[in-house]
Amino acid sequence: MRLLLIQARDTADIEQQEQQCFLDRCQLSADQLVLRNVVRDQLMLSDLDEAEVMMIGGSAEYSAWKDYPWMEDLLNLVREADRRSYPTFGSCWGHQIIARALGGRVEYVPELTEMGCRTIHLNAAGHADPLFRHLPASFKANVGHHDRVTVLPDGAIELAISDNQGHQAFRIGDKPIYATQFHSELDAKTERERLLAYRAYYSEVETEADFQAILDTLAPTPEVDGLLAEFLRLFVPAR
Repeated sequence: MRLLLIQARDTADIEQQEQQCFLDRCQLSADQLVLRNVVRDQLMLSDLDEAEVMMIGGSAEYSAWKDYPWMEDLLNLVREADRRSYPTFGSCWGHQIIARALGGRVEYVPELTEMGCRTIHLNAAGHADPLFRHLPASFKANVGHHDRVTVLPDGAIELAISDNQGHQAFRIGDKPIYATQFHSELDAKTERERLLAYRAYYSEVETEADFQAILDTLAPTPEVDGLLAEFLRLFVPAR
């Protein structure tokens, strides 16, 4: 089984960290990764033929609502995955990219910035969903974003919310296409590394004391640690 991992990273150590995080959570080896970093690789629809599943990671350096030279190719890749009902999972920025590609809306909402370890709540659809139904009604997950999905694509099913905003997870109809605003691929250690590496991108957190308070929230997130591996088990028969 091969996993196509889409990244948007300029920071080499975080690019490599992200790859390892997805490998660990998916329980895969490095030779099963097909890597595409949008900032240097030309995306093609045929990239989907190189793997059986696609995952789209995070990105502090680029916003999902902005346009870049590579953005239309990325959005078209997601649209092709939707057309094929191709197993796809988006995390944080990837969640926002899937929403935008399929007709939703992503906005910069600094007053709703979420960072650190937060509580996520399943709704009725989440409790009934084959991927999410094994999770408790409320669970902890790592987050780090100031952009958010404000309108879901037509046909998307919201699965989870947080205390101050909706659309923390959704699925595209009955297709194997899922997205989470939270990072199930990160544990407390890797979330801390990520927040420290991208501190400059979170100007909404004005003082170092406030930033330290966010770091102090980081804690184990056992309920979502197996989410990506379960996604592969359910939706990628070749696994």
